[in-house]
Amino acid sequence: MQMDDVRTALSNAGSEDEFSEISRQVQLERWNRQVTFCSLCSATLQPHAEEEIAKECSGCGHVHYPPVSPCIIVLVKRGEYCLLAHAAKFNAKRYSTLAGFIEPGETAEQAVIREVKEEVGVDVCNIRYMGSQSWPFPHALMLGFFADYESGEIVPDGVEILEADWFHRNALPDIPAPVSISRRLIDTFVAGKESFSG
Repeated sequence: MQMDDVRTALSNAGSEDEFSEISRQVQLERWNRQVTFCSLCSATLQPHAEEEIAKECSGCGHVHYPPVSPCIIVLVKRGEYCLLAHAAKFNAKRYSTLAGFIEPGETAEQAVIREVKEEVGVDVCNIRYMGSQSWPFPHALMLGFFADYESGEIVPDGVEILEADWFHRNALPDIPAPVSISRRLIDTFVAGKESFSG
């Protein structure tokens, strides 16, 4: 399945269960297609004897599992406004929350602070976990957070983020589909279920 088709299928998912199943299927199909040799000794991989979702090396016996890469996704709040960004990979003028991979040695909270600073130049505080979602681009586990604005002016990095701005909860731009974790963060903010702090 092409990536555009995957995005369309995820956007059209009618429930979190359907979204998760599509993500799982895409990730396992890609892994089974791309990972055929052992990264340690280069021998051929075969299905794992214990019937786990794994492959066992026919040479050295090392067991390989599908990769899962932890990422953060965060809605930054400033009173009744939220920070949304237009990424280079988005279609038209869609805006969404900020996201990025967690680096080795980082906590999820440290990744939130770093990613927001790198992508839009803003400092955040009061980071709170909301929930998670599987995301097959290519094999991410999105960890969703709220964070409060602390200081700084918005300066998009110009590479990943082309535009970013503060949007009032009652005047939002085009945003992601309802089943996505980004939209869940935004909808929770709009509904006033997350307390305002500044």
